[in-house]
Amino acid sequence: MRVATDIGGTFTDLVYVDQYGEIGVAKSSTTPPNFEKGVLDVIKKSGIDQSQLSMFIHGTTVIINALTERKGAKTALITTKGFRDVLEIARGNRPDLFNVNYEKPTPFVERYLRQEVNERLSYKGEVLTPLEIEDVKACVEFFKKEQVEAIAVSYLHAYANPAHEKQTAELIQQLWPEVKVTISSDIVQEWREYERTNTTVLNAYVQPVAQSYINRLETELKAQSNVEQLYIMQSNGGTTTFDSAKETPISMVESGPVAGIFGAAVLGEMIGEKNIIAFDIGGTTAKCSLIENGEVKVSTDYYIEKDSRHAGYPIKTPVVDIVEIGNGGGSIAWIDPAGSLKVGPQSAGAFPGPIAYGQGGTEPTTTDANLLTGRLSSKNFDYEVDLEAVKSAIQSKIGSRFDMTAEEAALGIIRIANSNMLNALKLISIRKGHNPKDFTLLAFGGGGSMHAPALALELGVKKVVVPIASPVFSAWGMLLTDLRHDYIKTYIKRMNELTLDEINEAWTTIETQALHHFEEEGMTAEQVEYHRFADMRYLGQEHTVKVPVENEAWTEASKQKAIEDFHNLHEKNYTFKLEDAQTEIVNLHLTAFGKVEKPEIKKQIKAGTLESAFKEKREVYFENEGWLTTNVYDREKLPTNEVVQGPAIIEEKAAVTVIYKQQLLHADEYGNLIIVKEEN
Repeated sequence: MRVATDIGGTFTDLVYVDQYGEIGVAKSSTTPPNFEKGVLDVIKKSGIDQSQLSMFIHGTTVIINALTERKGAKTALITTKGFRDVLEIARGNRPDLFNVNYEKPTPFVERYLRQEVNERLSYKGEVLTPLEIEDVKACVEFFKKEQVEAIAVSYLHAYANPAHEKQTAELIQQLWPEVKVTISSDIVQEWREYERTNTTVLNAYVQPVAQSYINRLETELKAQSNVEQLYIMQSNGGTTTFDSAKETPISMVESGPVAGIFGAAVLGEMIGEKNIIAFDIGGTTAKCSLIENGEVKVSTDYYIEKDSRHAGYPIKTPVVDIVEIGNGGGSIAWIDPAGSLKVGPQSAGAFPGPIAYGQGGTEPTTTDANLLTGRLSSKNFDYEVDLEAVKSAIQSKIGSRFDMTAEEAALGIIRIANSNMLNALKLISIRKGHNPKDFTLLAFGGGGSMHAPALALELGVKKVVVPIASPVFSAWGMLLTDLRHDYIKTYIKRMNELTLDEINEAWTTIETQALHHFEEEGMTAEQVEYHRFADMRYLGQEHTVKVPVENEAWTEASKQKAIEDFHNLHEKNYTFKLEDAQTEIVNLHLTAFGKVEKPEIKKQIKAGTLESAFKEKREVYFENEGWLTTNVYDREKLPTNEVVQGPAIIEEKAAVTVIYKQQLLHADEYGNLIIVKEEN
């Protein structure tokens, strides 16, 4: 039996698949700050036989929480003489251009803990000044007095030659074995001094937290089962072992959300949908990502805490391209000082949760609004629902301010939440030059199916897919992932001067490093698959375009094809190409997959009639329509390919699908719900 668990802001999800391909799901509340308790709770709630557990895959928000809540370790930085203020200087770009009170992000390491040592490499990796050992010793003594818990080491041009950093790490471990050490060349082998240093610092900052959490989880799991294969989801859409995750926890910064995006790509391939907008609405946030031609977009230009007014903090590690907003089922509705209705980003979370939960929540949320408008039924909650308390809170806090009924105010909350989500969907599609009409909206998470049909009508998307196990789909996606590591190496070469021997030797070196890494994780050479990319640009440009290149040994023809593909991709991204201009490679990017055996997803063809799936008729409050008597169906009993005419509601455990008047719905042979707009 294989089990995947995913910790969200409100719920911890579980999906398991047994040796017969049967899938089961469970959900329980997230338990901060002891997140491993929520994992053990949901395993217990699922009722699985833990003695049969062969593989455990985990997605966690522990890393991003430690960063955003500033609950990491006391961290110090050792860097090249003259460069202690790289973190302070950062980049010159100011997102909030005309704000005279604008402040740059505060570095995670205070200036007195940023120490310099004598050493210097050239941009080619040549030693200009040898490492001064006494300087390193002095740093360690000072950090000991300051009771530092983690040390980051980032030297100038270490991406070209890691010798000084490795020497420093060895010396620190000899002098102070207890402290955690992160060197930049183990985390990032790309240039850009500020981004590389910041990523190294953030890895050091969360490493003690990550190690403690993973160790506790591992101990608890092994106390209850004999599971040997323990994996954690990474931000790049692949998994890694528990041991690797302890060393480079920054690679888990978006551990939870990306599994659902990867699962969407796999499911899209199963049902013949190559172009997908994956849309995940949980209790706290809504996340979306675009999959084009079956390919999940992965970038190293990732930031935390970046918005229109804040520069944020760059993390130079591969992350699936995701847009995330603070709008979910638990998002609180409130009135701003100007008197406008807002929804989110504040969330009621798991505790106290929405008013409907009866756990002490007093602020109206999206979930409460969906309950009051009939989209949700109080019969399906785990708690005793006081509908009058929900109605009273929405009326007093929102409705009375706008001279509305409680139901009208609830619909206003839903419409504001939908508007926020629509903006996120536009950011990932229209703003990046894609027409939403060419894509299928694949909606999952506890609230995905409830909001997606309305958003599809506004966005012009022709088809919505609500997948099997949609409330826990991110965990489902984890069951289908492979081990994955990305190796990105700065390698600046002009294409007209690049020899085939040089480039082939460079690729071989990176692939040898990758294979060694996978062998340490118990993989054989036959299980490892490589995908190569080159970050290329025109001579004189600053930024690059990622170009897929051949996996075989390069020939003159493959070199010319890479140049031609770059021109075409540059035109697609920037609307122009310069075919006579010189091109150059900046980075080599190898994505290596360690292939693991996947569970086979069974077809779920169900016979019967719509009458057998019918549950009840319910009054539901719709935009522009008012109260409509609406048929409610049980998803579990919905027969394959039988068409449901909107308006209608399809209920399942932990999720609801709401379809509108002009929409049609049917269940396909895998059990996915397919929603299309009725032809006029």
